[in-house]
Amino acid sequence: MSRRIVDLSIFLENDVISDPPIYRPKIDYIDHNMSAPELIGFFPGLKQEDLPDEEAWAIERIQLITHNGTHLDAPYHFASTMNEGERAITIDEVPLEWCFQPGVKLDFRHFEDGYVVTADDVDAELRRIGHTLKPFEIVVVNTAAGKRYGQDDYVTAGCGMGMEATLYLLERGVRVTGTDGWSWDAPFVHTREKYAATQDASLIWEGHKASRHIGYCHLEKLHNLEALPASGFTIACFPFKIRAASAGWTRAVAIFDE
Repeated sequence: MSRRIVDLSIFLENDVISDPPIYRPKIDYIDHNMSAPELIGFFPGLKQEDLPDEEAWAIERIQLITHNGTHLDAPYHFASTMNEGERAITIDEVPLEWCFQPGVKLDFRHFEDGYVVTADDVDAELRRIGHTLKPFEIVVVNTAAGKRYGQDDYVTAGCGMGMEATLYLLERGVRVTGTDGWSWDAPFVHTREKYAATQDASLIWEGHKASRHIGYCHLEKLHNLEALPASGFTIACFPFKIRAASAGWTRAVAIFDE
């Protein structure tokens, strides 16, 4: 049996609008020549011309938040509690079993930017693809944002998953979900308009806040979901182990045994 791996992760990179301005990553690239004084400092008497090709090493200095790039959010990111009052777990406490499970893809690319997906929408899509959810399956949502990564409107693109749609998944045993959008919820620019019209604060981050009722994790800024079928693959999305953090970066992949 052969194995095929499909990369579901975006790059960490400069100069791409993958986050709002205050949260964007910054990467400084230090090449083999720039680092030579640092290497020479370890060895008294060493000169740069003594080094092979006069080169030292290449390294990068990176300024990040835990929500840059493709990452897994812990319940602690969404609220201080989960499961109706328990302390919300942080990323280092997420069960690793949650992060390596069969995957299911829901295709919501046809929904307009800012649309809030409902439980009926999820149910209809599952019936369309002929799939019955099983506990711990990882459900990823392919939105219109997926093809807009790298464009200026990426952060405002795609539909979002509402409270009832998220609870529909969680009540069936799903504990990790994912989206190719900037957020599991609808982009804030659209929610802001609804809040301005209603003054209803429950509309803000409603999909995330479902974790207060049933604790779960979700992946954000996935990529290449268009390459996946509706099912028949495994997702691996182990998060970086950061003590007491709200999220961890992950090189999320889909694995096909063929």
